Amino acid sequence: MCGIVGAIAERNISPILLEGLKRLEYRGYDSAGVAVLDAQGQLKRLRRNGKVAELDQALRVNGLGGRLGIAHTRWATHGAPSERNAHPHFSGDGLAVVHNGIIENHEALRRELAALGYVFTSDTDTEVIVHLLHHKLSTLGDLTAALKAAIPELHGAYGLAVVSAAQPDRLLAARSGSPLVIGLGLGENFLASDQLALRQVTDRFVYLEEGDIAEIRRDSLQIWNLAGEAVQRETVQYHEGAEAADKGEYRHFMLKEIHEQPRVVRRTLEGRLGDGQVLVEAFGPGAAELFARVRNVQIVACGTSYHAGMVARYWLEELAGVPCQVEVASEFRYRKVAVQPDSLFVSISQSGETADTLAALRNARDAGYLASLAICNVAISSLVRESDLTLLTQAGPEIGVASTKAFTTQLVALMLLTLSLGQARATLDRGVEAELVSELRCLPTRLGEALAMDAVIEQVAEFFADKHHTLFLGRGAQYPVAMEGALKLKEISYIHAEAYPAGELKHGPLALVDSDMPVVTVAPNNELVEKLKSNLQEVRARGGELIVFADVRAGLENGEGIRLVNMPHISDALAPILYTIPLQLLSYHVAVFKGTDVDQPRNLAKSVTVE
Repeated sequence: MCGIVGAIAERNISPILLEGLKRLEYRGYDSAGVAVLDAQGQLKRLRRNGKVAELDQALRVNGLGGRLGIAHTRWATHGAPSERNAHPHFSGDGLAVVHNGIIENHEALRRELAALGYVFTSDTDTEVIVHLLHHKLSTLGDLTAALKAAIPELHGAYGLAVVSAAQPDRLLAARSGSPLVIGLGLGENFLASDQLALRQVTDRFVYLEEGDIAEIRRDSLQIWNLAGEAVQRETVQYHEGAEAADKGEYRHFMLKEIHEQPRVVRRTLEGRLGDGQVLVEAFGPGAAELFARVRNVQIVACGTSYHAGMVARYWLEELAGVPCQVEVASEFRYRKVAVQPDSLFVSISQSGETADTLAALRNARDAGYLASLAICNVAISSLVRESDLTLLTQAGPEIGVASTKAFTTQLVALMLLTLSLGQARATLDRGVEAELVSELRCLPTRLGEALAMDAVIEQVAEFFADKHHTLFLGRGAQYPVAMEGALKLKEISYIHAEAYPAGELKHGPLALVDSDMPVVTVAPNNELVEKLKSNLQEVRARGGELIVFADVRAGLENGEGIRLVNMPHISDALAPILYTIPLQLLSYHVAVFKGTDVDQPRNLAKSVTVE
């Protein structure tokens, strides 16, 4: 994900811009650049392919400084990583723009602007923004008015920062689908895509809302909403430790990270959803053309990430019509693989340093795969560096050894991949895609509703205090969710737990069921729910105790031996993400009752970097 930093002050802001970029390096990028209005009133630019350190060195050599400027780290979408494609982008020599996100209608705008005489010097979608803004400015004469006029013509996702040599008293910003925050100082103000970039200069922040346009001056701030009305946004004061690596108000890191999931899922979606469709370019340059050629998908991962891949297999085959194989990396790397034609190799890892997954990727290079795609939470990891394409999850640091928010953001990323493949291959109905995009936008709210059931799930967890074995059941895409629930319970409570497809009960696991063997079941309201009800009756007939997480519309009721937890209604496709939440909470509370080390369970490590 790209990073934006901007500043307007009475002091030299170049060191502030550079420090902000350094603080955003964790997000992943391939080039960096800065534009500053110098003492002579000229807008000067420096860009470098590669790391911020190279830009830092160039700034030291050139001595570029000034009191107004913008800076950017770019993760390539349109156009390969190169200095000519790095931000900021100019129109003429006096207007500069940096941009996070994707402009969907950039090709049409490029044709229109070229017809007006504008010459394009990059392959990016961003350059159409600065030329369009220049065109509006030439007519209207005022930079703020020009930005307001240009915004309705931009379709897609964007976070924008704009400066002009002709109007050096302001820094402009606009947000649609990509976050921006304004930092407030004394006689100076700042802008960034993440408040982390500005903590060295301020502790007061104003978060722009969807559709906002802001005019930032040294001593004032004006914001207009989507309707063009002047609005006031709340000023939030940051207190050290609120987002740092401490537990805050939570007893354990794991509980904190479970409750962070609505926020990190929203962050993973930001800048990747357009009007009724996923922005395929979020996967990198040429992704749409490559995805159109994909005929098969091979997913490789370990542990929790493997379960995410198993859920994705159901999605890819049902929604995108793409055959999919999922394999544990430690098995995949040691066998001779018959690669299907035009296969996309997908690796999933929270850390990006998992030894078996990395080895599998390296083996895949010479095996004849069409391309490799990494879904990962760490931008500078080996997995990301060595893959052709990347989609970064935005879970942030995960301290608890048992993965929670990394898993749900992986699922979100895999749904984005599914919809992108279906879109590129024209195998996904556009109406279905639009409906799922709409539901993805609402997903953080649904996750919040599930988290609100914490107290209810804590009561259910007491039942497990003296248990030593548990069975988890699920059908369809909920079977991998059951597997993940069983893994979480065994990881942190040390209760032996196994997961089975519910239809497999009669093929062996039913022999284990008795009054001392709780059976946990996930039951969304889909076409398999009636068959699942029959499976539950099989458990009850053997004296088994059932804990059922069921959709409120599924028609299940509490009864003797059945503890029912009603779940918010959600579409069948996104149900695996939602139903993960209560299983995480259940495992957490059981572990607390058992008195185990929740955050650092015995014998386990956060990142498995050896075989």
